[in-house]
Amino acid sequence: MNAYQACFSKLDRAALIPFFVIGDPSYDVSAELVKAAIDAGADILELGIPFSDPVADGPTIQKADLRALKAGMTPARAIEFIREITAYKPIPIGLLVYYNLLVQYGVNRFFEDFKQAGGTSVLVADLSIDDADEIIPSARRVGLETVFMATPNTPDGRLRFISEKTTGFIYAVSLLGTTGERAALSQTVRPFLSRLKRLTDKPICVGFGISSPEHAFEVAQAGADGVIIGSRIVKFIEENPENPARIKENITRFIRDVLDKLPPQSPKSRPSS
Repeated sequence: MNAYQACFSKLDRAALIPFFVIGDPSYDVSAELVKAAIDAGADILELGIPFSDPVADGPTIQKADLRALKAGMTPARAIEFIREITAYKPIPIGLLVYYNLLVQYGVNRFFEDFKQAGGTSVLVADLSIDDADEIIPSARRVGLETVFMATPNTPDGRLRFISEKTTGFIYAVSLLGTTGERAALSQTVRPFLSRLKRLTDKPICVGFGISSPEHAFEVAQAGADGVIIGSRIVKFIEENPENPARIKENITRFIRDVLDKLPPQSPKSRPSS
């Protein structure tokens, strides 16, 4: 049983997965905020290495990437950041990264360093599933899980192919478009989750556009194994860049509010990948 399966199977609700851009607004404040999220009850972390051209992300996370880059964040420093977080508390960490950063660092070396720092999985946001074998051997060699995205307009045959390549969880994109806060949850979530569950027994976590405890409730009630919340978390940093204490307070309260809202689910038992 891998780290994600172990996490999902012990919970009686969907896993809460907050997303942070590493180094936003600075290395030290970012580390403090991620640790606060862990203390507030986050089950899994999704962390992003800042990139100058994050094509999957909307304005909120784009601005976070620019803040982190301006503060001096690099892939090498991101590895050190992850090592600090896992030393604080062992917790599954999924990394979102863009392929150019891996190529510059060296795919094999990056995966080795990330695994040694305590990482769990890598999602390459701009790598097509057709090119997944460019990273899968390197990931499996060091014991990292693979996570791939699926969208509501993905055909069934391609969803099965994504499932075959996935050893961690399927990242179900709740809508068509980039990341970002939304006033209402996309109406595609329930039918998309239902279709995915007919096609795969892999865990499914839903992200993009989940902006409130009520959205999280709806996604969990629809049967998601995990709820990924990014832009709303990152927005707290944008709103108070010079007030780390306020950011920490807001993130802590938000995570606790989401956890209070998540409905109970039966513990999940899944076959090992």
